[in-house]
Amino acid sequence: MPAPLLLAALLVPAADAAAGGAGEVQFARDVRPIFNAHCSACHGGVREAGGLNLINEDSVALLVTPGDPALSYLLDRVTDPDDETRMPPAEHGPRLSDAEVATLTRWIEQGAAWGRHWSFEPPTRPTPPPTADAAWGHGPIDQFVLAKLEAAGLEPNPPAEPDRWLRRVSLDLIGLPPTPAERATFLDAVNEQGEPAYAAAVDRLLNSPHFGERWASVWLDQIRYADSRGLGLDRRRTAWPYRDWVIDAYNRDLPYDEFTIKQLAGDLLPGASVEDRVATAAHRLTQSNEEGGTDDEQFRTEAILDRVSTTWQVWQGLTMECVQCHAHPYDPLRHEEFYESAAFFNDTADVDLDDDYPTLPVPRDRADYQRAAVLDAEMEPLRRRLWEAENALLQDRSVWRTPTELTAEVSATPGIEVEETPEGPTYRLVGNVARGTAVTLTAPLPEGAEQLTAIRFTGLPVDLEAALKDAEWGWTVSRFKAELIPPEGEPRELKVTEVLFDEPAPARNPKDSLKDNGSGVGPYSKTHRPRSAAFVLGQPAPAEPGSQVRVTLTFNVFELSAFPLVARRGRIAFSDDVAFQNLWWDEGMAAERAELSRLERERRKIPSVPLPVMREREPSLARPTHRFDRGNMLSKAEPVSPGVPAVLGDPLSSEQGGSEADRLAFARWLVADANPLTARVEANRLWARLFGAGLVRTEEDFGSSGEPPSHPALLDYLAVRFQRDLGWSRKQLLREMVLSATYRQSAATTPELLNVDPNNRLLARGPRRRLSAETLRDQALHVAGLLTERLHGEPVHPPIPDGVWKPFSGDQWEVPAAGEPDRTRRSVYTYVKRSIPHPVMASFDAPSREFCTARRPESNTPVQALTILNDATFTEAAAALADRMTAAGDAPADRVAAGFLRVCGREPTERERAALVDLYTRLAALPDGPPATEIVAGALLNLDEALTN
Repeated sequence: MPAPLLLAALLVPAADAAAGGAGEVQFARDVRPIFNAHCSACHGGVREAGGLNLINEDSVALLVTPGDPALSYLLDRVTDPDDETRMPPAEHGPRLSDAEVATLTRWIEQGAAWGRHWSFEPPTRPTPPPTADAAWGHGPIDQFVLAKLEAAGLEPNPPAEPDRWLRRVSLDLIGLPPTPAERATFLDAVNEQGEPAYAAAVDRLLNSPHFGERWASVWLDQIRYADSRGLGLDRRRTAWPYRDWVIDAYNRDLPYDEFTIKQLAGDLLPGASVEDRVATAAHRLTQSNEEGGTDDEQFRTEAILDRVSTTWQVWQGLTMECVQCHAHPYDPLRHEEFYESAAFFNDTADVDLDDDYPTLPVPRDRADYQRAAVLDAEMEPLRRRLWEAENALLQDRSVWRTPTELTAEVSATPGIEVEETPEGPTYRLVGNVARGTAVTLTAPLPEGAEQLTAIRFTGLPVDLEAALKDAEWGWTVSRFKAELIPPEGEPRELKVTEVLFDEPAPARNPKDSLKDNGSGVGPYSKTHRPRSAAFVLGQPAPAEPGSQVRVTLTFNVFELSAFPLVARRGRIAFSDDVAFQNLWWDEGMAAERAELSRLERERRKIPSVPLPVMREREPSLARPTHRFDRGNMLSKAEPVSPGVPAVLGDPLSSEQGGSEADRLAFARWLVADANPLTARVEANRLWARLFGAGLVRTEEDFGSSGEPPSHPALLDYLAVRFQRDLGWSRKQLLREMVLSATYRQSAATTPELLNVDPNNRLLARGPRRRLSAETLRDQALHVAGLLTERLHGEPVHPPIPDGVWKPFSGDQWEVPAAGEPDRTRRSVYTYVKRSIPHPVMASFDAPSREFCTARRPESNTPVQALTILNDATFTEAAAALADRMTAAGDAPADRVAAGFLRVCGREPTERERAALVDLYTRLAALPDGPPATEIVAGALLNLDEALTN
């Protein structure tokens, strides 16, 4: 069999084998690819021409008669001799091949059994296959690989030289090459101990603090980490505590199930710590747009939809973006299921304004985390208990009395009218509203009231029913004033000392309504339903019969330059109940308030930065979620409840440890034993970073339109072992991978092997690929002795070329002076601005992080060579490396050998040494030429071997 056909048969054995009459035809493996290739463009999830969707079993069942091909309409149409009536139509593609027709025929003959795609079936533990060469390999991984090679008539490569393997594994695990001393120690250990030396080297690397820095970059691509907000002005955002959390999570080998749950729902965990809440910043990395005139709800909604797509991409390897507008073109994922997923995320408190609310004060010094966690744990129940007492009064209808009459005036251009409603007289503004609008409401005290203790204002949407679908802009009472008007005499201003609101942690301090500071009480920033605030008098105000109350509500706040937060409808109510004052007079509550104030003062003393985090809204304020017709948020269809695609099961099983369909239940479902994808996707991701490509090459697509796994049994073995045997430990799974004989192979190849397997899908040779952008830069600094090895901290600004930094806002790129530690920190700490990617990162294919990047493309361009030769970081590294080379001796041969060893991790061959000495000699002979050692150092950094692992 010719080599290309051999490879095709190994990787995609399904359709042709079935057509030839060998074995059972499997729907997912053999039939689905035929439908996807020829039918789904018209009869898939997008178009459903003629009402037919061949993604769904029920639709296909209408076209076939199990066991009888002759009575199956499907075969009639695809074999119709008339090109005008056959399927697919001539204008849409060629006829099905004889082999494809034969596959469909045999499938129907065998009963037309339906089947799920392989990735939707939970992995089972496969038995490692027997191999002819029992001596090769170090465990099950190698057995699976070798069996595949033997079936193809191939043999594995011999092992790489120990120092080459050491460089490979060092770059893969910690993103830095070994030092000459580390190399020498390892080679001595190999000579003395043999195989245990390899395991010891891997354990040393896995325990290095630099492990987390290297692997954090992999995760930050997935979760679209950046230090700026994206879109519009792309201003700075404090996100770096989350980046540091990721680094630490890798370093302490946080199990992947916990790693998942904390990022998606750490705030909902019982007794959530500071670190649990920091982890939820993963989904506050969505882009935001604070430009004037933009609609906050539009970009808040787009952030929610991005969280859905990112979550399914990262944890399930599924492309869900298209399901936002229609059913999936190739997989059984229904349109409404996208919005069922969105319902898990739609009830968080964040919006799309320029303050990143809600934020968590994260200590700058990690040593303060525990102290902050203790204070937060003490404050949270106090805050909750006090708010619940306040809200109980705010919502208690028995303590409020609505006036029977209401007079309303407005200070600005809109008109105002009073309408009678079942709840009492309600004012309504007529026409456009403007910032600075003041509404004055006058009403008689309820009959029999002898005192006044509190006044409640309820702001209402203009259209209550419509607002449940499409939120209206909210309101903010920036200044509240109340007067008591006796039947005779002058009005007396009422002293309001406290303000209650119907949510426990509002974006703004409600008491600001009592000051002239431009803020105040109100919903932030859109509202779906009536919202209430109570203004409590410091002391009950005695009132004569027939007295009136005049309330003035000033609305000075506006958002995004164009949207005044004015309550267009509203009403007031009065209370004479002293329970409001008792909220502060009561001895027990007063003590709790004093203790809360003390704790808050202590917490503020800890130097902190505001990190955007996830926080759930109160159930009473929950946002409804609707399906968007064809993905248009302005065309909301039926409401939906939280859920996951039926093809993947029910998230509300007992495995999730709760009955509520919230983010925590969803996160637990993702890592439940029955989930078919999570362990596969992460095991495949780790494999891909070591071998250059995943066992499933399309890391972003484990669905039926993605590539099938090159080694299905090996993938399932890794997934099951990762999840059930290793306790979701990524370090242990990586350890097994890098200690395998498969990974240890030499990367050398031959023309014959390249012809058979150009992309090394059969793994007959070791991995060889270009280093990532971060690793290339870090390696140069490391071999030059310049790399700052301090972990954590705010983003840094290494040198960039003149003219690159032209931000839309006043963002500054302040480069540390030569010799300052922040100039040469690891690349993971470099400031990531979405609209201006760092030139070195962009040149070597790092994403700008607007969206999830499942895998980076790899390009090979002249710009990359020019970058390494001319970029300031690399030229400084070359100069420092040249100093190290000079220190190795006066002889050119000694200098080039020392540089080569540091850069390539091995001794140069005589031929390589001679070529480098010749370059050095010719450069040194040039009159007034550049420093020869420095130019040779720059050339070493640009060697192909230096750029690859």
